[in-house]
Parts: sequence; structure tokens; C-alpha cells
Amino acid sequence: MRSTQLTVRVEAVCPGTAYHRIKDYARYPELAPVVRSVTVHEVGEGEERSDWEVYFRNGILRWTETDRFDEAKLRIAFRQLEGDFAEFTGTWSVTPDGEGCLVDFAAEFDFGIPSLAGILDPVAARVLKETIGVVVTSLFERAHVVGDDPVARSVARAAAGAPHRDLPGAAA
Repeated sequence: MRSTQLTVRVEAVCPGTAYHRIKDYARYPELAPVVRSVTVHEVGEGEERSDWEVYFRNGILRWTETDRFDEAKLRIAFRQLEGDFAEFTGTWSVTPDGEGCLVDFAAEFDFGIPSLAGILDPVAARVLKETIGVVVTSLFERAHVVGDDPVARSVARAAAGAPHRDLPGAAA
């Protein structure tokens, strides 16, 4: 199973505000062109189900996940229920950092195709981190990726309007 992690520093925004913006998955398609659609269904207090479609290479990845919200800990845990991954789980967490906060995203995934893992997994990890970086930096006026210079540069290019290489018709 492949794991990936990304941290974004958000300046001048309290952790609670950041948490509430992040958990609004329905907004993600307007923030990142790679996210084709997200449909959110409330299940109960502190839990929802969400259906995702994300452009990936020459196709679309689809999955349904359960999302559990822990507002007291400013943490979100998700787990795929069905879809194109064999397994997909992860967390979001928001912690105070000076006058702002840190948004941490971590995920583990497996496509269930061992013969292609060496090709698919690194690409999927990169696309996932770049997409999360674009989403989070789009949610806040002053936010930037920390600890991952290649992803930070890619997110900055996306903010400047460069086409995403994993959208249909974009250069690889």
C-alpha cells in the first residue's frame, strides 16, 4: 500500500475556521480542475458519505467514501466504501501554528494491481498531493505548501493558471 502526506501552512486563519472550510468537499470541483465532481450525502451527526470523480491520466477515478468529522480534535477521517481503489483511507487534521494553522493531509491507497503499482502509485501520489495543495491554497488567501518543494512549485504553477497535466488534453 502506498502512503502520501502533505502539509499546508495557512496564515492568519484560526484552526476552527480552516477545519470548516476544508470539510466542505462540495466546493472542491470549483477549486481544482482535476476534481470533476463531489456529491455529499449526510448520514448523521459527524458523518457523511461522499461520491468523488477525479480526472486521472486518460480517465476518471470514481469512489464513494465515508467521512467522519471530529470537530473537537479538528480531524476528519475518510475511508473508501467502494470504487476504483482496492483500498483508500486517510485523514485531515488542523493544528495551531503561530497566527495561523497547519493543515495536514495523509492518505494510504492501493489500486490492487501489483504489476502496475510501480507505474500507477507514484503518479497517483503526486496527483493526490498536488490536488490537495491546490484545493487548500485556493481556500485561503495566504497559504502555501511546506516541506515538499516539487509539490509547492506545481501548486504555484496551478495558481498562475498553468494547465494541469492530468486533465484530458493536457501534456503529460
